[in-house]
Amino acid sequence: MKKIAIISGIVGVVILVSCSDIKREPGRVYMPDMAYSRAYETYAPRDTNFTSDVNSWESNGQTRIFYNNQPVAGTVSRGEGYVMHLAKDAAGDSVNYLASRQIVSPLGASDSIPVDMAESERLYLINCGICHGAKLDGNGPLWKDGSGPYPAAPKNLVTLDMPDGQMFYSITYGKNMMGSYAGQVSPHQRWMIIKYIRSVQNKGKVAAAPAAAAKDTAAVK
Repeated sequence: MKKIAIISGIVGVVILVSCSDIKREPGRVYMPDMAYSRAYETYAPRDTNFTSDVNSWESNGQTRIFYNNQPVAGTVSRGEGYVMHLAKDAAGDSVNYLASRQIVSPLGASDSIPVDMAESERLYLINCGICHGAKLDGNGPLWKDGSGPYPAAPKNLVTLDMPDGQMFYSITYGKNMMGSYAGQVSPHQRWMIIKYIRSVQNKGKVAAAPAAAAKDTAAVK
């Protein structure tokens, strides 16, 4: 009976110790680069020695990751209703970029389809504002009146004359120095951002209309 009590006590201690949150040894990690993943530096500058668009771990002796990945070709996210049917143009080609002018936004050009504009603005500020600015004037933190790290002024989206489809193509595949944002925002979110840009442009046109009318009236007089 005494032996049974001793054995039961030992088993109880072992169970309590094994269930404890205190880990005296970290143990071994089978694949540490996956267990402790490194954050992607989304806006890290591209190194001229990069030979492809894949991630690079080393660049001129400095550890750096340039992230410009896109979703796997031919895949569609669960619940996504829009599929981009135009592929990215090959280097030096612009056939699909020009063809994208004919793509019509599924959200509609008018306000007939309700869109959460607060969420659209949030998506814009997170993904686009760093370059194009909170006011869409192309003067984001990366440009900052020419004193920022960006080598060229981003587009002024307030005055940008570009069809919705072409804007969607540019966000999906990137254009000039702007990389692809297909990995950051879903197709529906891209259309929401475009809808927000259009709303800001329309507000600017409405505000400019009275001034233009007053100028024409003064010219007639």
